[in-house]
Amino acid sequence: MIADLDESAASELPTYDLCIVGSGPAGATLAAELEGTGLRICVLESGKEKATRHGDSLRHVESEGIHIKEYSRERRMGGASTTWAGLSSPLDQIDLAQRAWLAHSGWPLTVEDLRPLYAEAAERYRFAPLELYGEGGFDALRAGGEAQPDWESLDEKVFLAADPPQNYAREQRKVYEGGDVDLWLDATLLRLESEGEPLRAVRGLVRTSGGRQLELQARAFVLATGGLENARLLLNSRDACPSGLGNERDQVGRFLMNHPKNYHGLLHLARPLYELPYFFGCLVGGFAGYAGLRLCDAVQRERELLNSYVRFEPLFPWSDNDGVESLVYLVKRSAFLFRRWKASRRESVVSLRDYSETGDDSDLQNERKSALDLARLALNVPLHAPSVSRYLYYRLRKGARPLIRTVRLRNFIEMQPDPENRVTLSGTLDPYGEPVPRVRHSCSALDRRSLLELHEVLEEEVARTGLGRLESDLQSAEPWPITQDASHHMGTTRMGLEPGSSVVDVHQRLHGVQNVWAAGASVFPTSGCANPTFTLVALSIRLARHLQQVLPQLPATATRTP
Repeated sequence: MIADLDESAASELPTYDLCIVGSGPAGATLAAELEGTGLRICVLESGKEKATRHGDSLRHVESEGIHIKEYSRERRMGGASTTWAGLSSPLDQIDLAQRAWLAHSGWPLTVEDLRPLYAEAAERYRFAPLELYGEGGFDALRAGGEAQPDWESLDEKVFLAADPPQNYAREQRKVYEGGDVDLWLDATLLRLESEGEPLRAVRGLVRTSGGRQLELQARAFVLATGGLENARLLLNSRDACPSGLGNERDQVGRFLMNHPKNYHGLLHLARPLYELPYFFGCLVGGFAGYAGLRLCDAVQRERELLNSYVRFEPLFPWSDNDGVESLVYLVKRSAFLFRRWKASRRESVVSLRDYSETGDDSDLQNERKSALDLARLALNVPLHAPSVSRYLYYRLRKGARPLIRTVRLRNFIEMQPDPENRVTLSGTLDPYGEPVPRVRHSCSALDRRSLLELHEVLEEEVARTGLGRLESDLQSAEPWPITQDASHHMGTTRMGLEPGSSVVDVHQRLHGVQNVWAAGASVFPTSGCANPTFTLVALSIRLARHLQQVLPQLPATATRTP
């Protein structure tokens, strides 16, 4: 069942076995994995099927340091999967390992634990199969490139996106229409109320945009609202613990991580190139992808560095042109024409001709558009006719290949898990009168040094291999330029064995709370450099199996204490 809670005639909500809060990738995966198990499940979605002005008003966040983009906090069915570009990669072994030089590192899981879960995520949720990330997969394109550098201290890391990217509102809709799972739209969970010994959540307080306020009772609750909102909900649930549910040891909201990113550095090619799809990015076999470069594990250990990476982006005469990006955006909105064009090239390797084709977090592509905004974008195309014409020539004419002389670096940082990077409650209130999140996070000295030394090694490697000359003044850049929000909000309810340094246990249940779990990237102890969605979906598959086993052992109903 899919129903708008504000429009529902129900005076009270049913009692459920499980309430999942959030319909993004983590919540939708849990619902899909538990469908047909005999459990009565509901999913609460704060927004509606489409974006609304009210839903957008609930996205507000106060930022200190790295600015949080509001379109990374979607309040609508499917969550952020309705705006993402789909790029994914598994975590590396070093990401999960205990690193002697990195405080608070180490997962209570291994890559071997995750590997079968990645395989299932690929099979059922359209991520690229693991073999495409390994030898003989996407890297088969490398051998056909015009340059094949032989790195000594660098590893290549493959990132792939399904084409088109997964949209969990559209693709998991059948789960809610099947009868086993109720999806309540316009249903914002404000807080959980808890009682008893051992402590357990007994009800959730839910509000709608029209002003309705209802209570929801369930055997168990899973918070799957993203790295910022999971922490906010716990901090706001203060009836059993003045500092927030699960926060007796002041760990909720701490260790916030992101993947700060930005352009910095130019690679001047020794020999101009026409094509290098493996490194520069391409569409092939139903996936878009590229290979980034990171320091190999041995170098990271020797130098005591983090697992950051860079990718190569070729500069074309039309790069960063508003007319070209406007055209790309408008073509993507014409889904039928866009699908036909891609289908006609499905059997070939289609090299990127502009980075906007990937839709990677561009404000122009992701921010809300009114009819007037769309008209302005359409006007951009003729206003930039020379650049648009050159782009279209090389994009549409078969065999046309622009000569590439310069490549810029797009940098992505692994942030160290720092307890002072955190989410707290602001004094500013949202439309429901609840505190909005205050987010404080910035790059540490180790974060910066890790990227600086990656640039140094890359400079040596491109010179040694004859690929070209790296120009980078990152060492002296002021202010530090790698500060863009990657919309990867991780770590605020981190997983661990010790309650004194984590929020959830190895099964993602809150320490000391019998029936509340957290899902999504908020449970990551460290972040690596990989986009987190592949991993959080794998963890959600694992969590669904655990819940299927333990939910029947919990009390059948949540009742009030007299």
